[in-house]
Amino acid sequence: MAISITWHGHATFSLDFDGKKVVVDPFFAGNNPAAKTSAADVAADFILQTHGHADHIADTVGLAQRTGAQVIGMVEVTTWISNQGHENVHPMNMGGGWNFDFGRVKMTPALHSSGLPDGSYGGDPAGFVVTAGGKNIYIAGDTALFSDMALIGRVGLDVAILPIGDNFTMGPDDALLALDYLKPKVVIPCHFNTWPLIAADVEAWAKRVVAETEAKPVVLAVDETYTV
Repeated sequence: MAISITWHGHATFSLDFDGKKVVVDPFFAGNNPAAKTSAADVAADFILQTHGHADHIADTVGLAQRTGAQVIGMVEVTTWISNQGHENVHPMNMGGGWNFDFGRVKMTPALHSSGLPDGSYGGDPAGFVVTAGGKNIYIAGDTALFSDMALIGRVGLDVAILPIGDNFTMGPDDALLALDYLKPKVVIPCHFNTWPLIAADVEAWAKRVVAETEAKPVVLAVDETYTV
């Protein structure tokens, strides 16, 4: 199975699993200053929601209602989405996994916070490991560095999608340490340069990945696609 990964800026991705469309943390043009694509132009069969902050969930309900996509996320987040009028949700919690049409999804910890746009409780933030076609993709979500990433990496990661922007998540130095724990074949950075608070020299970071780790850095331009 060929899996395509398209970055839409910030922490928003579209993944294609042999025609099954999966969107991660919908935050598109009109809300996301780094995005070029509108949520109205995106296809989705499923949505992976790492947490409830506005810069990750601003377009989730609208996209889900337009496409009928099933939203997968922490139970408090999916309950909130149901309360917004979209009932096609799949609640999960930390450490749990489930087999979907496109592959298996396991929810992993993230060290961050989570609230919802109306101020209600968003449960714990999360990441995901998606297994499909014999490949493992780790979507870290917004997180600090934590040593249990070594356990996540034991599955054998083909791709790790990591935040590097600092201030709200781990920065470039900690993201390099994360690679020592995770040991992915490929790393794709995200959650940087959307605003000055998370500015990062991503090309300099990629050079350090090559020099200091065994991972291959793949720095995507907005709306650029990488195929696993």
